[in-house]
Amino acid sequence: MSKRDEQKKIREQKQRDAEQRTARQKLLAKIAMFVLGPLVVVAVLYGMLGQGQVYSPVEIAEADHTRGNPEGVKLVVYADFQCPACANEHQLLSQAWNAISDKTQLVFRHYPLSGTHPHAWEAATFAEAAGRQGKFWEMYDLLYVNQAYWSALSEVTAEFEGYLTQLELDVEQARQDIRSDDLLQKIRNDQRSGTRSGVRSTPTLFLEGRMVPTPTTTLQILEMINEAVTS
Repeated sequence: MSKRDEQKKIREQKQRDAEQRTARQKLLAKIAMFVLGPLVVVAVLYGMLGQGQVYSPVEIAEADHTRGNPEGVKLVVYADFQCPACANEHQLLSQAWNAISDKTQLVFRHYPLSGTHPHAWEAATFAEAAGRQGKFWEMYDLLYVNQAYWSALSEVTAEFEGYLTQLELDVEQARQDIRSDDLLQKIRNDQRSGTRSGVRSTPTLFLEGRMVPTPTTTLQILEMINEAVTS
């Protein structure tokens, strides 16, 4: 066999190999769609049809966690305690808070993305448990400020219970509350509220009921709030 024929044979073999890889990839994609498609549908249906009352970003529920001026513009945040972008948003809001707290009512709603952030759901339950003892916002701050540390842990219960102790809360009561159906349902209802409102990632912000781009600077937050106040 000449060298030219040998090179041609090699090229033909490479082409056949490429065609086989493409065929395998298409087959795997079809299998993934067949297997995962129903799971996505189930997740969306759960978000749309699950139990418990949900509220849109226009509505403020009695069970919502709020701070600031009840008569101010409504800033509803759907967030995940293990989401790095949410921790950044928390930092920006904290820096802007003194300047906007008199004209803003901040509302926090849970949207834990457990598939991406394995500790997000547990963090949400501890925040809710702290809220039952009157210190939701203090636990909210501790979870975000320390996020980089506890996110790297394989097990976070002891760390979170340490935050409860730091806040001088009843740890045993919190353990009981975390297992309660109504606490868990609160988190699920927040998720369903977000899903129905178009939340697909975190953080997602709604200002006066309208989804707005996530601010990346403190100045953007100030401008956003001031514009809503004067409009």
